[in-house]
Amino acid sequence: MNRLRRSLISVLGVALLKPWAVLAVWNKEAFGAKSAAEALKGIGATGAAASSDIMIDVPQIAENGAVVPIEITSNIAGTKSISVLVDKNPFPLIAKFDFMEGALPFVKVNVKMGETSEVRVIAEAAGRHYVASKEVKVTIGGCGG
Repeated sequence: MNRLRRSLISVLGVALLKPWAVLAVWNKEAFGAKSAAEALKGIGATGAAASSDIMIDVPQIAENGAVVPIEITSNIAGTKSISVLVDKNPFPLIAKFDFMEGALPFVKVNVKMGETSEVRVIAEAAGRHYVASKEVKVTIGGCGG
C-alpha cells in the first residue's frame, strides 16, 4: 500500500512538473525586450536581409487594434522559424513559430496593436534571417490605448 502510494505520488509529481519543461524553451530576453532592436538581438536576427519571399497579409488600416489579423507565408526554402514583431508595442516580439523539416511555413495569428506601427516578420532558413514588413494604421488602440 505504501509502495503504491509512493508510485502514484511520483507519477503525479512528474505530470505536474512536465508543463515547466515547456518553459525551458521560453526566450525571456527576446520576449521581454522593450524595443524592436532588442527583440531582434534576442532572436539573433539583427542583420536580417530584406526578402520578397515572405508574404504578409495584414489590413492597411485596423479599425480596432485589439484584434489585427495577420497571415504569413514564407516561400524561402527550408524555413525553420517565423517571428512576428510589432515595432511600437510595449513588448515588440509578439510570437515565434518553429517548424519541423517539411512543414509548410504558414501562420495565421491575431495580434493587439496599441498604435500605428510596422509589422515585421522574420524568417529563419539555413542559418540566415530574412525580413519583410508592412505598416498598419490603427484607429482605435488595443494595448491599453
